Amino acid sequence: MKKVLIITTVSGFLYKFEMDNVKILQDLGYEVHYAANRYVPNYIYDEKELVRRGVIFHHIDIAQSPFERKMNKKALGQIIDIIEKEDIKLIHCHTPVGGVLGRMAGKKCAARGVKVIYTTHGFHFYKGAPGSSYMLFYMAEKYLARSTDVIITINSEDYSNARKFRMREGGMVYKIPGVGIDLEAFKPMSDEEKRSARQTLGISPDTFFLLSVGEFSRNKNHITVIKMLKKMKDEKTLGDLKYGICGDGYYRDELIQTVEKLGLSDVITFFGYRTPVQPVLGCADAFIFPSRREGLGMAAIEALAMGVPVIAADNRGTREYMIPEENGYICAWDDCEAYKKNLETIRHLSPERLRKMKEYCRSSVEQFDKKNTVLIMSGIYERTDRQLWK
Repeated sequence: MKKVLIITTVSGFLYKFEMDNVKILQDLGYEVHYAANRYVPNYIYDEKELVRRGVIFHHIDIAQSPFERKMNKKALGQIIDIIEKEDIKLIHCHTPVGGVLGRMAGKKCAARGVKVIYTTHGFHFYKGAPGSSYMLFYMAEKYLARSTDVIITINSEDYSNARKFRMREGGMVYKIPGVGIDLEAFKPMSDEEKRSARQTLGISPDTFFLLSVGEFSRNKNHITVIKMLKKMKDEKTLGDLKYGICGDGYYRDELIQTVEKLGLSDVITFFGYRTPVQPVLGCADAFIFPSRREGLGMAAIEALAMGVPVIAADNRGTREYMIPEENGYICAWDDCEAYKKNLETIRHLSPERLRKMKEYCRSSVEQFDKKNTVLIMSGIYERTDRQLWK
């Protein structure tokens, strides 16, 4: 039987983002194996559901940090053992450390004829990155590309950089529209649906509801929005505004303590990890996305698909879909004044201008329809399958 091994660091990644790919591979006749760290879930999921979908799970002691050398060395050995025991012929690796170990394992098992696909959800070298880290990650990716048959990117900057790498003979670089979005699941809510959703959340119809969705990490940069709201409160320009954050993560307690210290507990609500997120997302008046860096940023795309204007930090990911003054506004990731100015602009748009912006929000992300991603991924897997079994 043909077998594929998908590798990620956190165990919830496959269920959250890769089930369409699992289906494509299974339709091509592959038995799908999945290697990740069971104890680093990151996303809420049920492992029994993976079993029901025919996925065979393997725990590996992979760490999120590339500098946890002892754990990652052990994980590399575990991956190689899986490849040899299961006679794996195709590896598809994701996430930074998963991508490193997957390609290292592929190199060590090259004599077995193993093909390696790597999806980068955002290279850690990018325009604006600190010089020392830029060079470190660039050299690592350049070296690992030599052991890679396919590199899949999700933004133009990464695609351009990946095409400069020397890969295995016949290696290919592709760009896909992220994991894709189900435009039927993410669509504008009716006025009645919004009223009902707001009532459930305890938000009055006249309140301006600002929302963010994302894990609590330094990169997601929620702190800049909190500082902006503190400034607005001091200036007495908040008005009837509420800010909600959907997500969870390592810095949750720290952010909550900061909000309490700044006297913003009556303004900011922590909704936790929400699934489905549409009932919260769809009743927002604006979505704010202050990430320092993004490979793409599906949370913002989901907001746009639901007709919610976005205020985003300018980075390689948001440049793929943000059109200033058409579907929202962009600014530097740490510019509180710019965020405040753009927020006030949206709050004071005329009803007709706001209606047009919401309509454009939806149309601006049609390119990210998951049907497009599935079509491209099907072609990539089919081409690789032919090479393996010719």
